[in-house]
Amino acid sequence: MAVDASSEKYKPNAISPVHLVADTPVSTFAVDVDTGAYANVRRFLTQGQLPPQDAVRTEEMVNYFRYDYPLPADRSQPFSVTTDVARTPWNSDTRLLRIGLRGYDLSYAQRPAANLVFLIDVSGSMEDADKLPLVKTALSMLADNLQPQDKVGIVVYAGAAGVVLDPTSDPSEIKAALRQLSAGGSTAGGEGIELAYATARANFIKGGVNRILIATDGDFNVGVTDQKQLEKLITSNRDDGITLTTLGFGQGNFNDALMESMADLGNGNYAYIDSAMEAKKVLSEELSSTLFTIAKDVKIQVEFNPAYISQYRLIGYENRALAEQDFDNDKVDAGEIGAGHQVTALYEVVPTGSKGWSSERRYAENKRVATGKQDGELAFVRLRYKLPDGDTSRLIERPVAATLLAGAPAPRGDMAFVTAVAAFGQKLRGDTRLGDTSFADIRRMAGSPDGYWRQEFIKLTELAETKAPVKTAQLVD
Repeated sequence: MAVDASSEKYKPNAISPVHLVADTPVSTFAVDVDTGAYANVRRFLTQGQLPPQDAVRTEEMVNYFRYDYPLPADRSQPFSVTTDVARTPWNSDTRLLRIGLRGYDLSYAQRPAANLVFLIDVSGSMEDADKLPLVKTALSMLADNLQPQDKVGIVVYAGAAGVVLDPTSDPSEIKAALRQLSAGGSTAGGEGIELAYATARANFIKGGVNRILIATDGDFNVGVTDQKQLEKLITSNRDDGITLTTLGFGQGNFNDALMESMADLGNGNYAYIDSAMEAKKVLSEELSSTLFTIAKDVKIQVEFNPAYISQYRLIGYENRALAEQDFDNDKVDAGEIGAGHQVTALYEVVPTGSKGWSSERRYAENKRVATGKQDGELAFVRLRYKLPDGDTSRLIERPVAATLLAGAPAPRGDMAFVTAVAAFGQKLRGDTRLGDTSFADIRRMAGSPDGYWRQEFIKLTELAETKAPVKTAQLVD
């Protein structure tokens, strides 16, 4: 069944622009570990249509997958930092700079006690098979992965909000309460959130995980509908240690924009659940990452050396861009990294002396000639983060060796796959800087990947190819 995307809500995102190092030598953005866009794109493709361009967030496509980054040496620094450079498959004049972060892993036994509140939308819009029934399946999986010291409460909202399960550590009670839920009524989302926060606060675990998981199609039409009031509610509770994860379900009236912004404000993460397989991935296999934050307000800043790089563009992260001065400002909220999480960022860069996207300016007064010292550093990477209970940021700094640029190989292994995923996101976004790169080219970039999820990616490129507009040759008189 085709999706009527016209009634769904997506935040407009212009494709990330090209920057001249002479004018803007520094790039700053907040990390993003959300994966909702990838699963949502998969939903469109498996139902036989291309996704709306604003539904595609390339960084979430890239970060859906895991890559071979090393674990941090010790927990005094919660994540490792990896950089490498490769030739760009779609542009012989540019190179790809990859920055990869990997948080330390946390075993099942090591995770601190969790105080979780499931906030479940049981309004009439949730009655479809891919909504409330899938919610029950997903949250039942999470219940099976709890520890004895964990507690789960369930709050529902429709015409009114109510507690249907007081916090308990008994998985059978949790699953029994889930089975009894049925859909019907309008949506009082804000009222439900207020009750969920009150429930989480009453059972707060000091030093533990205190989190609300909201499961909804995002169709908030009754209750706290004022965006500013909703934001204030979420941020005030976040500052008190109660975080928010959003789990999106369904189609037709899906509000992706609200789901993403709520998770960002709530220092949580946003996932779209389109199948029982995705539910297992998010709420079972990646449970520690979903629940336990190891670093918050994580920001990345890259300063390019004009001696080696003349132009650059960040692929994705359009709605995560920060002003340069925000990097050192600990009052500016940024992204979170959970245990075992990975973050990947790709820059496409133009080596100095190579042909770039922007032509040289005609008038001498308009020309900005950036001269840099060839000191062996093509760029300098800075990362700021706070520990989960900290208010003051810590700094990590890494130079990127210019030798990586001169000897850049064709992408291979993990780099080849991440390049293919980034190209896929760009192509779905309509990014003209990909040139004539086809879906078949993207499959060739990816190679023959192992594992279910990577093989599924190949299939998605094939589905996209069947729906992409076909270019026809023009007849010339």
